[in-house]
Parts: sequence; structure tokens; C-alpha cells
Amino acid sequence: MAKEKGRKLIAQNKKARHDYHILDTYEAGLVLTGTEVKSLRQGRASLADGFIQLDGNEAWLYNVHVPEYSQGTWTNHSARRKRKLLLHRVEIDKLEAKSGESGFTIVPLALYFKDGRAKVEIALARGKKEYDKRQTLREKQDRRETERAMSAVRRRQRA
Repeated sequence: MAKEKGRKLIAQNKKARHDYHILDTYEAGLVLTGTEVKSLRQGRASLADGFIQLDGNEAWLYNVHVPEYSQGTWTNHSARRKRKLLLHRVEIDKLEAKSGESGFTIVPLALYFKDGRAKVEIALARGKKEYDKRQTLREKQDRRETERAMSAVRRRQRA
């Protein structure tokens, strides 16, 4: 069997980008069981309620829903078990120092396969206030409107 190349996205946490200011991102490996990998290869997972906690010198991923593998037997995994993240010591130390400060948290942004290995993109983030969320939406709408106007002008120039 040929080895996989590139990045295959499994799940994204769009709500995290809406609810938090993303300050720094990291790529971490995941310690998974066989049935979890098979379930992820089917493209089934949810990062909606996921979060990362640092215990001692290890990082753990909580509340990520990976459904049970349909052809699994008694070896199947539990859907919301905690999973160990594989990070370098320096990265863990940085995250621990920053997340200890008030207002900072660590959230998962995306779950994907990179060259055949399961990875999770995590971010050091600070929560947004309600007015920040409204401002972000307003900026996004303004950007869309200017792009529409620019494309309309370009179409008229071509005709």
C-alpha cells in the first residue's frame, strides 16, 4: 500500500476562531488506539467541546468526540476518552507558562492526517468579549461587500 502524502482534514473547530483571539498555534501528535484511527479515517469526529489541559509534564485532549468504529468489537474505544498529546518539552513549558496567566486557554482548532499520522492543531487563545465577536462579524461582512463590489467592477470592465 502506498504511503499517504499531504494533509487530509478530518474536523475543524470553527467556533473556537469565533469565540477566541488565537495568539499562537502548535501542531501536536495524538496517542490513539486502532479503532480510533479507523473511525477518524472515515472522517468522523467533533472538536466542538474540546479543550486541552496540562497535567505535570504532559498535555491531554479532553471532550473530543470520536465515535466508535462500526466494525469494532470488544476492543472499541469510548467516544469521549482523554487522549494524550505529543508535544516537545519546550512547547509544553511555553503553554504551561502562558495558560497559567488569567484569561488564557488552550483549544483544539483542527484534527487531520499529515503524511498518514493523526495530528491536532492546538492554539493558545484568549476569550473574546461579546463586542469583540460583533466587531469581527462586522469586519467579515465589510470585507465580503468590498470583494463583491470589486468583482462587479472587474466584470463591467471586461464587458
